[in-house]
Amino acid sequence: MSYKDSKLKVFTLNSNPELAKEIAANIGVELGKSSVTKFSDGEIQINIEESIRGCDVYVIQSTCEPGNQHLMELLIMIDALKRASARSINVVMPYYGYARQDRKARAREPITAKLISDLLQTAGSTRVITLDLHAPQIQGFFDIPVDQLVGVPILSKYWKEKNLDDVVVVSPDHGGVTRARNLADRLKAPIAIIDKRRPRPNVAEVMNIVGNIEGRTAILIDDIIDTAGTITLGANALIENGAKEVYACCTHPVLSGPAMERIQNSKIKELVVTNSIPLQEEKKIDKVVQLSVAPLISEAIIRVHERQSVSVLFD
Repeated sequence: MSYKDSKLKVFTLNSNPELAKEIAANIGVELGKSSVTKFSDGEIQINIEESIRGCDVYVIQSTCEPGNQHLMELLIMIDALKRASARSINVVMPYYGYARQDRKARAREPITAKLISDLLQTAGSTRVITLDLHAPQIQGFFDIPVDQLVGVPILSKYWKEKNLDDVVVVSPDHGGVTRARNLADRLKAPIAIIDKRRPRPNVAEVMNIVGNIEGRTAILIDDIIDTAGTITLGANALIENGAKEVYACCTHPVLSGPAMERIQNSKIKELVVTNSIPLQEEKKIDKVVQLSVAPLISEAIIRVHERQSVSVLFD
């Protein structure tokens, strides 16, 4: 199937080309022709190898590891598109990096989530389509439209089909309660909350569990799993407090440092993630299931292009 409007162009950079191919195939367009090379000193060079004059261009790029390189690729691509007279430059960023620094928690800290938004706008982007921002207020850092898609419908569909018994949805901290309640409502299940204290970044300490989890199948849900300290400590605490078994899910599998070893050695039976960030081969272990966000993103691109409502995709 080919898409009817030749003015819609989809380009990819290096962060997630497989996802981009899937999105383009779902829409019914060929991926745009471009190349990303480097000068001998490591500077990035981008060539757009087809005319995009007057076109609505969608650039797919997550700012996952190596985040700084992927961000520079994106900024340089936006500049190239702007100078090549694209009608609109729509940044499709399934994973928005640097989002965890969204406010000043301590003196003399940067707010990197705002800095990234400034860079994208200054470079020339006219819209951002993203998935599960770490903090909803990041949308307000932009003066251009931001469509934030949600991963819970994709995750909930998987859990419904798995048909688990006596489910309780668990938020690993107070900040994720809205997300947990959203999943719980879809699964018609109760929720529980792990009340924890974090003494310093990437170090979590479980305190107690609010809610009835005894004898139940617990599903932990978070937006990002990075070092997996929070989620594995939470899983172990749930089992110690009487949960029958523990599953976990998240939208963005950052999975850095000791994450895979922790997950492998934890009480988590299965970790369900999306492909907003590609999984390297060493991370594709039996416990990890990866679901595709391509159908969701491709539908969002079509709706934006055809000036239709995107909010229906939240259901």
